[in-house]
Amino acid sequence: MQNQPMKLYENTWVLDDNGVRIFILAGNEKALIIDTGMSGLPVRDAARQVTDLPLMLLNTHADRDHVGGNEAFDEFYMHPSEAIVYFNMQNGKGRMLPVFDGDEIDLGGRTVEVIHVPGHTPGSITVLDREERCLIGGDPIQEDGDIYMFGPHRNMEAYIAGLERLWRREEDFDYIYPSHAVLKVSKNVIPKLIAGAEDILAGKCSGIEKEVHGNKILSVDIGVDRFLCDLR
Repeated sequence: MQNQPMKLYENTWVLDDNGVRIFILAGNEKALIIDTGMSGLPVRDAARQVTDLPLMLLNTHADRDHVGGNEAFDEFYMHPSEAIVYFNMQNGKGRMLPVFDGDEIDLGGRTVEVIHVPGHTPGSITVLDREERCLIGGDPIQEDGDIYMFGPHRNMEAYIAGLERLWRREEDFDYIYPSHAVLKVSKNVIPKLIAGAEDILAGKCSGIEKEVHGNKILSVDIGVDRFLCDLR
């Protein structure tokens, strides 16, 4: 676990919590924390190492490894499609402040945009930092990682549709800082992920049976990533 935030670029830092990333973005008036990790890392204390601004929390989705430190916050931003997983499955606490696709969060002299990228979970989002021309956070876009696509709240058709829609905005960004695996990823990974997901749906890919968190799954290597899918 990395307790010291590492600077990514101006007024932007990252923490690594056992393989899942927590991002800190500072404006002139507020700072935004993106996700809280999986181990209960004291995220507030970590953020205080780099900023003394009032802190807000945004969760990219409600999987356990992204909300592990949420109890330190009274309220948090999240897409409301994640409410069932967060409150019912994760026994999450706090007040959800809903965010939707296209919503902007003003940090004072710095505004970031929420982009909905469903499929990995119904309400998965990523954050567009227009000035830096990058996307920050989330699980749908990775390189040399494992993208979880097994279980009742995940859907490959929605995943493909979400990435296709995101790719139509490819002129707005050049690279991605994912929540897992390779830290900085070219935007050109997105069409490769789309093609791989389409091949899986078409039955063109074989995989290896594995067990993940007590679930028997099929790990399908598409070259740029591995999709962990339900056994067919």
